Amino acid sequence: MIDSPEKTYNIISGSSEKDYNVKIVKLSESLSSSFAIKTIKVDNPDTISFVEKDGLIEFIGDSITCGYGVDDEVKEHGFSTKTEDVTKTYAYKTAEALGYDYSMVSYSGYGVVSGVTSGDKNPDMTVPKYYDKLGHSNYATLGGQNPDEITFEAKKSPDIIVINLGTNDSTYCGTDSAKQNEFKQAYVDFIEQIRKKNPNAKIVCTVGMMGGNLYPVIEKAVDEYKSKSNDKNIYSMEFDVQSMSDGICADWHPSEKTHEKASKKLTAFIENIIK
Repeated sequence: MIDSPEKTYNIISGSSEKDYNVKIVKLSESLSSSFAIKTIKVDNPDTISFVEKDGLIEFIGDSITCGYGVDDEVKEHGFSTKTEDVTKTYAYKTAEALGYDYSMVSYSGYGVVSGVTSGDKNPDMTVPKYYDKLGHSNYATLGGQNPDEITFEAKKSPDIIVINLGTNDSTYCGTDSAKQNEFKQAYVDFIEQIRKKNPNAKIVCTVGMMGGNLYPVIEKAVDEYKSKSNDKNIYSMEFDVQSMSDGICADWHPSEKTHEKASKKLTAFIENIIK
């Protein structure tokens, strides 16, 4: 756990002359915990290089993609950054299986037209309003600015984009056809927003690990977008609902075993569309 506003970590010490691979991974989401690397110091800058993989996959999601509670196998427990671990999620595991670098745009409780709610629409907790930004955080600032005040310009465009949203929207939509149609239109608008920023990426639209009642609506949104855009690089795929026998984690979130199964399904799907 990061326990101070700024800290220096000595990763490698000693005078041994050999190659080292250093990997820095932030396990928790930006919404509840921001983190930045201020500087990397080495004795000889000419000896350091940054490794990039050939492909890049972007995941747009909610708490499921963040790995909410995956380290806490008590379903009655709530959120903690201590029990969130993105490396145990379907998203990270899929990127690893494909041999791709990854980018996560995911915020717990967020949706497309509404964030998680007990009934009333919650439009403040929606991903599209922050998609074009560096990030979104309730706490930290970067050079006097919050990440959601800074426009994000990627140095590398993703080859694959996976949208896993709708779980929180379902708490607003329920079975109300008018609300589901509102979600569908917002979903189409979000696809258009993503496509404008990423003209060449293959887009996979999915939901289902914590319930898939909005998946048919997502399918309709994808079909509607495809019919008016003639875009051939967008797909839909439904995840299997988590099973009690695979374990249920904090706030009824998926276990690592569930994420592993979801990763295998998504990886196979992506491998098929990129052949």
